[in-house]
Amino acid sequence: MLGIKRLGLLAALVLVGLAPAAAAQAAAQPSTQDTQYLQAVHQVNLAEIVSGNLAQQKGQNQQVKELGKQFVTDHTQLDQSVQSTAQQLNVQLPKQPTADQQKVIDKLNKLSGAEFDKAWVTAELAGHVQAIQATQTEISQGSEQSVIQLAQDALPVLQAHYDALVALAQTLGVPVPQTSASGTPAPGGSTTPAPGGTESPAPGGTESPAPGTTETPAPSQS
Repeated sequence: MLGIKRLGLLAALVLVGLAPAAAAQAAAQPSTQDTQYLQAVHQVNLAEIVSGNLAQQKGQNQQVKELGKQFVTDHTQLDQSVQSTAQQLNVQLPKQPTADQQKVIDKLNKLSGAEFDKAWVTAELAGHVQAIQATQTEISQGSEQSVIQLAQDALPVLQAHYDALVALAQTLGVPVPQTSASGTPAPGGSTTPAPGGTESPAPGGTESPAPGTTETPAPSQS
């Protein structure tokens, strides 16, 4: 009887030991929200790195050049975290920006001088509004802690970029998307497709207007 009891106790301990491991494995499965955010923010980073390099090469305004350099540095660092997190969660990431992001990059490639500067700032403002909205959605609606933490780390960087773009836009006479009283981009504040924007609705169901629905053409892009 003693032997049977010991075997039963051993079996129970084994099951108890396996339970946390199984729970951890289940917890590591990202939700659709988490997966979509990782994929979307990766495409944002890819587009921002290309756009930032363009600003350094083609920008006429020194602040545009400097901001472009900063964007390349920051989005490269952000994307390292995105790729690491995606790998841990077995999330497949796109290999290139969205078709819409690429269209904007191609358009910027054809511009130069002051015309480029204004178009670049306009595109970057809209892109960062969408990126911030998607990041806020992940923080509030995500389920995988590692992705939520990534979004929490990314938010102040994106907000700092946006604030710098607003200041530069005012210098260049570029319209700024609507913002809330706190200065955070308000949902639906911009409908201009941008390197930082997404072709599909923002992750988590953010109801950002679809690209191409801009009511007012951006300066220098008309």
